[in-house]
Amino acid sequence: MNASLALRRWVKRGDHPVAALLLRLARARHAWALPVIRPIHRPLYALHRIAATLLHETLRGLWYTPLFRARLEGPAPRLHLYGGMPLVIGPVRMRFGSDCRVSGIVTITGRSNGTEIPELIVGSNIDLGWQTTIAVGRRVVIGNNVRLAGRALLAGYPGHPLDPADRAAGLPDTEDQVGDIVLEDDVWLATGVSVMAGVTIGRGTVVAAGSVVTKSLPPGVLAGGVPARVIRPLREADRAA
Repeated sequence: MNASLALRRWVKRGDHPVAALLLRLARARHAWALPVIRPIHRPLYALHRIAATLLHETLRGLWYTPLFRARLEGPAPRLHLYGGMPLVIGPVRMRFGSDCRVSGIVTITGRSNGTEIPELIVGSNIDLGWQTTIAVGRRVVIGNNVRLAGRALLAGYPGHPLDPADRAAGLPDTEDQVGDIVLEDDVWLATGVSVMAGVTIGRGTVVAAGSVVTKSLPPGVLAGGVPARVIRPLREADRAA
């Protein structure tokens, strides 16, 4: 056994007085911090937040936004990136409308082994929440006024074939596994919703958190579940709420 590993296990057991002392010292080191002096640390915390916000806004305006816009086809007026710059992997044409709010912890991927360059079309007044992934197989269309909460997944292609021998050989997914995804105007995907290839979600439909949408949904309904099913139509009272 490695001598260092043996020593760590001996200390963690604490059977010997020396080992117990070393264990207490190690735990004290991990928990060590200056005591809080509120008249000092509260203003320091406020200064830290101000400095962090100024740094973020400077990077957003001078670095992240211009670089991301350079990757787009079109101007994307009043684009607001927060928390960094989205990660773009593979070939994908992207077009964003106006007034889009996009988390820097968004990933956009384009299928690299198709015959066409994948295309992502995003409308105006859109929210793409943190840790959302958009995998564009051929085409993903997001309409106007759409809301994607955190950890949404639009899976236009899977990345791997169904055949285990082909997967082991490192072969890509097949054309029959790829499909377009369309989110019509005013759709809301709650936290953790996954939408599979070939799905269209109708205008104004709301999909409950954690749902997996494997088949197209009609407009104006509340849907949820694994797989997602229509729960009920949305009423006028829902629209006014």
